Amino acid sequence: MFKGSFVALVTPFTKEDSFDKLAFEKLVEWHIENGTHGLVPCGTTGESVNLSDDEHKEIVKTCIEISDKRVPVIAGTGSNSTAKTIKATKTAEELGADAALIVVPYYNKPSQEGLYQHFKKIHDTTNIPIILYNVPSRTVTDISVETVLRLSKLPRIVGIKDASPDLSRVLDIRDGLKRDDFCLLSGEDATIAAYLNQGGDGCISVSANIAPKLCAELHNAWQAGDLAEFNRLRDLLGPIHDISFAEPSPAVPKYVLAKANKLENLIRLPMLPVTDAIKSKIDNVVKAIGL
Repeated sequence: MFKGSFVALVTPFTKEDSFDKLAFEKLVEWHIENGTHGLVPCGTTGESVNLSDDEHKEIVKTCIEISDKRVPVIAGTGSNSTAKTIKATKTAEELGADAALIVVPYYNKPSQEGLYQHFKKIHDTTNIPIILYNVPSRTVTDISVETVLRLSKLPRIVGIKDASPDLSRVLDIRDGLKRDDFCLLSGEDATIAAYLNQGGDGCISVSANIAPKLCAELHNAWQAGDLAEFNRLRDLLGPIHDISFAEPSPAVPKYVLAKANKLENLIRLPMLPVTDAIKSKIDNVVKAIGL
């Protein structure tokens, strides 16, 4: 089972607008050194929809090679096309990813039966563990608890990243499961404390790009039952969670990482870097918690 702090990795770019492999390799090492429990390349925060197929493959390959089985790698492979998703998922499988993170198809607005058949088709034509990714704010369509439970009966659908604001979902899914190896991962940093308390197992985190050590320690404290430390870290990380989405992601994480000389502050259109108006606010939050 996947649990703990998984970072939704940003994708560094060069000034020539190509994948910055060296910067990415250093980022992976930095996360492992800081205790991050797992890596998620090519997700939403990694600007997956703006990557070419070749870039996507190289990023996943690099992440797997550099992490070298020290932590699990969950590769983002989803799109709004079932055929494209199968192709990307097979590639991640061949490269040695530990699992594939597959988003609910965006723009198409499929029915619940369409969602079930989409994920079942991917399951039946690949041999890699699959984690569902529900993010209705981006996809419009919300995968229902009933559909999640139906999909959980397929043996290699092993979990869900849920970025829904409805915290009752984690209780409803957990209570309806017929297996104990299905992982429940939050996709909402700001509500991670409540999510864990409702029975969740971990988080695929944007904030972990900025504060990997603190995010990992939060989960370590929870798993150790150290509620005093957990509460301290929860409160310390609160402003980071808030500021991370002050502008569309991954603008804020890339800005902070660029100030730390870990990458160039470059984002592909239609996304933009943070505006000057918000920079001082970000700087103050980062400084206040000692990063």
